[in-house]
Amino acid sequence: MDSGDELETPEQQGRKKRCHRHTPKQIQELEAMFKVCPHPDEKQRMQLSRDLGLEPRQIKFWFQNRRTQMKSQHERAGNCALRAENDKIRCENIAMKEALKTAICPSCGGPPTNEDSYVDEQKLRMENARLKDELDRVSSFASKYLGRPVTQLPSVQPMAMSSLDLSMGGYSNPGPSSSLDLDLLSGSSSTVMPFHFSAAVSEIEKPLMVDLATRAMEELIRLVQTDEPLWVKVGRDGREVLHLETYERIFPRPGHQFKYADLLTEASRDSTVVIMNSTALVDMFIDASKWAELFPTIVSKTKTIEVLSTGIAGSKNGILILMYEELQVLSPVIPTREFCFLRYCHQIQQGLWAIVDVSVDHHRENQLASRSWRLPSGCLIQDMPNGYSKITWVEHVEIDKKNQTHQLYRNLVDSGMAFGAQRWLSTLQRMCERFACLLVAGISSRELGGVIPGPDGKRSMMKLAQRMVNNFCASITASNNHGHKWTNPSGLTDVGIRLTIYRSPGPASLPSGLILSAATSIWLPVPSQRVFGFLKDEKTRAEEVARITNGSHPGNCISLLRALNSAQSNMLILQESCIDASGSLVVYASIDLPSLNNVMSGEDPSKIPLLPSGFAVLPDGQPVGGGASTSSNPMGVASGSLVTMLFQLLVSSSPSAKLDIESVTTVTQLISTTAQQMKAALNCPSI
Repeated sequence: MDSGDELETPEQQGRKKRCHRHTPKQIQELEAMFKVCPHPDEKQRMQLSRDLGLEPRQIKFWFQNRRTQMKSQHERAGNCALRAENDKIRCENIAMKEALKTAICPSCGGPPTNEDSYVDEQKLRMENARLKDELDRVSSFASKYLGRPVTQLPSVQPMAMSSLDLSMGGYSNPGPSSSLDLDLLSGSSSTVMPFHFSAAVSEIEKPLMVDLATRAMEELIRLVQTDEPLWVKVGRDGREVLHLETYERIFPRPGHQFKYADLLTEASRDSTVVIMNSTALVDMFIDASKWAELFPTIVSKTKTIEVLSTGIAGSKNGILILMYEELQVLSPVIPTREFCFLRYCHQIQQGLWAIVDVSVDHHRENQLASRSWRLPSGCLIQDMPNGYSKITWVEHVEIDKKNQTHQLYRNLVDSGMAFGAQRWLSTLQRMCERFACLLVAGISSRELGGVIPGPDGKRSMMKLAQRMVNNFCASITASNNHGHKWTNPSGLTDVGIRLTIYRSPGPASLPSGLILSAATSIWLPVPSQRVFGFLKDEKTRAEEVARITNGSHPGNCISLLRALNSAQSNMLILQESCIDASGSLVVYASIDLPSLNNVMSGEDPSKIPLLPSGFAVLPDGQPVGGGASTSSNPMGVASGSLVTMLFQLLVSSSPSAKLDIESVTTVTQLISTTAQQMKAALNCPSI
């Protein structure tokens, strides 16, 4: 308050409890007067009182408060100016210190004497010790994964910040061509690629990661172009697996004979044609969220740690990314696999791309739950007519054998099918068909009942169903990184039910409240296609109201169902079913009619909560034609199925609710009864 202002009396202070808000017109007039005269006298205040309909006391207090506010603003502005001046002086001080470091004594021509030479010497010793530790760590990294010490690495030449040329020796862009000779791609890697790095990767690590990505790209292309004896076909399905002795002879790794004794190598190759062009595929591969959306049944979690290079002249060619991913099999009993790796994208020529992944021991991401190491893996993508692409996929990993696989899934995992190239490409082919159906504007005559009014409603329905499937896959994973952990309570049933409970904040995605999930995995001596057909058949449990086809297989569709003999007339069931060579899914959730009407009108479905349940069906990995009895195939039949079922129950929408034994009993009885009914319906013996 200004020194000339009068103090308020106790009576006046008591009246301040009554709040009076001035009108915009009154404030405008007061502000105008304040600009002319910040200290009005009594006569001026009386005139304002009559003009504005305010009491003189109100006029007086308003000007007092306004002067106080103006004074505070001036003080803040002064503080900012002083702070800026202080920063300027500090910068000048730093610049002067740097200049003194290179100053020359005019009398002797040497460096000037420094009163703090002892302190500076100690600082240099500490910095040298830190740099030596960093050099030792990175040298160990180089020797372990690149096969040569850090002293033999090529030096990084100075470069302009705008230079993003990622030419890799012989991997130049020859321009459009109708034919491809992959032998021309085995160029030299002696030229270091000038990447644009960010600050999180140290200067010493940059040439290591460049060299690692270059070598991995060379190896990937040779793995793609070479057939026998490097790759051999196994089984009746003709799967291609890597011949390890030939591989180690072609790609020797110094010191690899002393590798971790419990590492298991899995390497497979496959190729297919998908309905998506190479540019769109590359865009989805380099975006972490799109990558997870493309493989929801395989990739349970992914993130971009750092973009090391943004590509050449703003294109995707030359992008180098440090990524993390977690891979899963849809069962709570199969441990997930975690990888920290470099993903490098290179355009070989027009319409031909190569994308390679290779693990890196990044010191910020080395606290992984399991030892999983990705050797050069990836794919070659070549454009074909009509928007299709041919993809050749190589999957090559080393896994810790100490992570014990559940006996039900041992054949599937040990055969390499659980995480192999065939599963990746089967999933990619099915998802590309789904995306193509999502982009189709019209509605097929097969979409029943005329319930879905137009293309906007169709797209919203497909997006909602995809989110439902994604949530199902995230809920069934064995990962501990999703906020809940499975437990196996004993004595409930003989099926081996696993339970988890978590709180959903809602309202988007999942309903808000306490959610109980129950899952189990069983083996059935029935081919997986037959099990899927049984689960997909809605006639035994519901009436189909509408259907959206989203793939070439008739089982790939989204359905709206009305439950038979249901007392809830305002509820329907949203279900998506899908099948490919790697397995199948049937996922469903209840949805109320008001929400469904919003979706059909084309509104954004992201805020509609769904609680999915369903079934994941996989082949058991038993070789076709086999008959031996094993722990996971006790009947010794030719081929069977591994079925994982998940049921989720909203225990309570109250944020403080606790789990009750009735909910646990209900969900465990439901899952146990369902397993027995499936066995009876498919004529399976009691096992």
